[in-house]
Amino acid sequence: MNICSSLPNRHREATSFKLVLTFLLLALCTFTMAPTAWSQESTGSASSVNTEGGTPTSAGMQAAAAVSTILYFPFKAAFAIGGGIVGGLAYAFSGGNEKAAKSIWDTSLHGTYYISPDHLQGNRPIRFLGVADSDDAPAHAPEPIR
Repeated sequence: MNICSSLPNRHREATSFKLVLTFLLLALCTFTMAPTAWSQESTGSASSVNTEGGTPTSAGMQAAAAVSTILYFPFKAAFAIGGGIVGGLAYAFSGGNEKAAKSIWDTSLHGTYYISPDHLQGNRPIRFLGVADSDDAPAHAPEPIR
């Protein structure tokens, strides 16, 4: 029996296993995040149409939002995980500079993680990149050193 001939099969099996595992992980994340998003109360403006009425239009918007979330969430989650790692590396390699790491973390970890019917109707913006808190900025610019 030739041992080398079995190596490509093992590699193919390992790759298939990783692909299935990745798909299951993404499906788990999607199915655990989507019901939470659907159960949250709408914060649209007072003039927006109530989507809790059970009309075919609201059901269609909710289905479109669910499909949009399934497509959008893996990219946002991957970006957030990557930003968390890069922010941690920036903190470590900058000698503990929290401001440098926090600028990366704010941009990558904050933002929209799920798409709701309000996003699709244009009542709320979709923010892939997070916005930094304004209270982190200094009250005034420091004077230059002469």
